[in-house]
Amino acid sequence: MRRAVFLDRDGVINREVDVLRSVKQLRLLPRVAEAIQRLNEAGFLVVIVTNQPVVARGWLTEKEVDGIHEILLRRLQGKGARVDAVYYCPHHPNANLKRYRRKCSCRKPNPGLFIKAAKKFKIGLKKSFSVGDMMWDILAGKRAGTTTILVETGYGGKDKKLAIEVSPDYTAKNLYEAVRIIKRYAK
Repeated sequence: MRRAVFLDRDGVINREVDVLRSVKQLRLLPRVAEAIQRLNEAGFLVVIVTNQPVVARGWLTEKEVDGIHEILLRRLQGKGARVDAVYYCPHHPNANLKRYRRKCSCRKPNPGLFIKAAKKFKIGLKKSFSVGDMMWDILAGKRAGTTTILVETGYGGKDKKLAIEVSPDYTAKNLYEAVRIIKRYAK
């Protein structure tokens, strides 16, 4: 089984802007490309897992979200960093667009995106890590069986959107620091 690091997008890789609707808002956080490059060198798959309710709300189409992801991956690749896959959930239980209005297994804090990636890439989730800036990222990572790291960038765990108490396995200042933790504790 392969090892992976699952990364939330907004607030972990790029600057948190509340609702990213345009590539003009897309700004990489400091040292993110270097951090991902170190994961690549250490043999980890790097998978982005992100909720994108902008689709359910009708603010962007799936094609537009895919376009933002293509540009994000190109920017990272231009700095020597490789992301192996991007998985996102376009659904929301209160969606404006009926076809996206549902409770699903892929919307974090559910682990569906992790499980989908694990099946495709033969990832051992217990040997993998997840990094997020929100507590539902942490809960999703725990439900998937990964070791979780909360970064202090983006929302830094202050989202208070969960009705249950959850704690990350580790906390890091940013993704670069999270990678140091991953390299230290990887099995």
